[in-house]
Amino acid sequence: MSLRATLFDMDGLLIDSEILWHRAEVEIFGSLGVPIARSGDRSTKGMYVNQVVTYWFERYPWAGPSRDDVVELLLSRVGELVETNGRLLPGALRAIDLTSERGPVALASSTPLNLIKRCLRAFDLESRFTSVHSAEFEPYGKPHPGVFLSAAASLGIEPDRCLVFEDSAAGVLAGKAASMTVVAVPTPEDRTQAAMALADLLLASLEDLTPDWLDSRFA
Repeated sequence: MSLRATLFDMDGLLIDSEILWHRAEVEIFGSLGVPIARSGDRSTKGMYVNQVVTYWFERYPWAGPSRDDVVELLLSRVGELVETNGRLLPGALRAIDLTSERGPVALASSTPLNLIKRCLRAFDLESRFTSVHSAEFEPYGKPHPGVFLSAAASLGIEPDRCLVFEDSAAGVLAGKAASMTVVAVPTPEDRTQAAMALADLLLASLEDLTPDWLDSRFA
């Protein structure tokens, strides 16, 4: 069955923002006594921000700001960092262009919608996506497939005819749970995670995506 649409994650895939999220988390959680800088814990990568805050609060409860307040602090700081230090990852624009030539393209991210829009404006990407979706409006974040299923529905395309691009293990699991074809573009340290073996194609960079591979899937 040929593919008809493409869904992209954002952080760590199109925009080199994972390091900025980590910087914001180290600053804000560190001020609350959470030893995130020393933990080496990558379990929250790809999670919705509320899940991240809950994850750390359950392990290192803090007094002071509420979890909702910490979420807002994180979102504000990440937005600032993206606008001042963010960059598109190699091959991002080319991948969007190649896939948009073969069908509609949507964004499906764990990032809250207001921050997604802020990031897209920063890199003039708003017009490149037919629709934009956030796990903010789903009952569960990735690895639940909800945000991908909603994105597919908005395009009027069956899930099993959608191609997903992801960089995180949670995103790969979400894409496969949605019965979608998944291209994983993990960082070198994430490449050996078990979930990456589920991807239909594993790339070191979006620069490695070829028109021939897309043609074979969208034929």
